[in-house]
Amino acid sequence: MSGRSFVPNSPKSFNAYPRVEFDVESLTLKNPRRPKKSELKPTKMIKSFASRIRYYYKLHPILLFFISLSFGVTILVVLSFYESRHQMLSNSDGKFDMGRGSAQFSKLRNLVMVAGHSVYTSRSCGKVDSEDSWFLEPYQKQPGQAATFLEHIQEGVEAAAKDDAVLLLFSGGETRKDAGPQSEAQSYWMVAESKGWFGEQEKVRWRALTEEHARDSFENLLFSVCRFREATGTYPQNVTVISYDFKEHRFASLHRSAIGFPESRFFYIGTRASATSAEAAKKGEALVRTQFQQDPYGCTGSLLRKKLRRDPFHRSIPYPQGCPEIEGLFRYCGTALYPGTLPWS
Repeated sequence: MSGRSFVPNSPKSFNAYPRVEFDVESLTLKNPRRPKKSELKPTKMIKSFASRIRYYYKLHPILLFFISLSFGVTILVVLSFYESRHQMLSNSDGKFDMGRGSAQFSKLRNLVMVAGHSVYTSRSCGKVDSEDSWFLEPYQKQPGQAATFLEHIQEGVEAAAKDDAVLLLFSGGETRKDAGPQSEAQSYWMVAESKGWFGEQEKVRWRALTEEHARDSFENLLFSVCRFREATGTYPQNVTVISYDFKEHRFASLHRSAIGFPESRFFYIGTRASATSAEAAKKGEALVRTQFQQDPYGCTGSLLRKKLRRDPFHRSIPYPQGCPEIEGLFRYCGTALYPGTLPWS
């Protein structure tokens, strides 16, 4: 040190004579040189970086190739990881949304399902009980057939009116090519609307929905259970099916067992077929019942071919999107009953 002593509150030193350059010839002072500020130029930096890469590539082309390859693979792995994570979160969010169901239907606990059998094709709703107003298969063209459809609809509405916790579903897809892209379910809903919901409009209409993809009786039941879950956020505590009386064994025994639904919580309301078609209907039912006994899920042979014929407009089936807990049941195909766990078992 120079021997100077510094004490508190002493005045700070300052440079009274700044360093300057003196020009001897002109006897003048020169301003001190100020350092130039470095400017960032991205273009020059990129060019410099590219030049270095070309330089190293000439020296070690193979090594640089493997380094670049490894870097690219690493980037792809990281991107795929984040993409899969994003999809997983999105799917879980979607399931959560479906799980909540609609607040409007969240308090409904029981399902009443009316199985569709035909498509209403009349432009007027004045003759809903006339066979000419419906698209009928040859075996359905019997006097009184249309009246049985109307009876099913009315039975469904009245069953829903008796229980404030019921969600009423009309089930049936766009099964008839010549009838156009109209579903059986929508047909039944429109007929109920034209009939003023048989005097129960205020009580029932707001909780009457459609399931518009079923192509056979098994799908009527399975898809309606899924649709119930989609709408309410839960699975039904009780299920009531409305169809013809001669189909009771098929629904209440074969289909119910196939989805593992408890017998004590399953109910069936059957109506008579028209007098002129009853005998033929019973014979046809015996054949179909045998087919479902051999193929409970209708996923092979003649039952599968029938379903394909009943999808003339090639509709994509959205299920089990609305009922993810029973996805395994939708994917299952076998002669034995589904071995997995189900929400109601």
